[in-house]
Amino acid sequence: MTILLEEKQRAFAELREIKANLAARGWFPATSGNLSVRVGGFEPEAFTFAITSSGRDKSVQTPEDFLLVNEKGLPTEATSLRPSAETLIHSEIYRATGAGAIFHVHTIFNNLASELYWERKSIPVVGVELIKAFNIWEEDAQIEIPILPNYADIPRIAELVEGAIVPRIPGIVLHKHGIYAWGANAFEAKRHLEAFEYLFEYVYRSHLLHKGL
Repeated sequence: MTILLEEKQRAFAELREIKANLAARGWFPATSGNLSVRVGGFEPEAFTFAITSSGRDKSVQTPEDFLLVNEKGLPTEATSLRPSAETLIHSEIYRATGAGAIFHVHTIFNNLASELYWERKSIPVVGVELIKAFNIWEEDAQIEIPILPNYADIPRIAELVEGAIVPRIPGIVLHKHGIYAWGANAFEAKRHLEAFEYLFEYVYRSHLLHKGL
């Protein structure tokens, strides 16, 4: 697949803006997290996306923050940069959903919520207004946000991704690790990510409130 220079530059600029926004919230502690956006056309078995390079401080902007990879997570251009260690998870989400962007962050509340509901293997949320961010409009809606195990071997996680996806829930949590949120484009993925993070905080604080009654 041929990617035009302007498509690459547009994708990198979009990621740069999102990275600065989320870094300002403290959502990338200790170089954690990763961001990607699809570039060019999409075929389930052949596609390209721009992703954050591994080990970079996401609170600063450099010319080496992003690179292009193919559907196997391999760089499409000669580069000394390494894609994020979790690139294969992005690949599987793109393949399974047709998403246009995927954002992954590590926060205290998504970790705590995943620990609280690990045995259930999903995080329940009932009747909270921000569920509407996922275009779920029924009154007192109830959702279950899937939780996957956080294996050290990333391919083991990637193998589980497709089976864990719930069509109307644009996100998956890794146990005591973080949330992967996606959308048709960067704007939608960011909206979904913000909604998930609000809901994780609500769920955990609600647990503490009821525990104290």
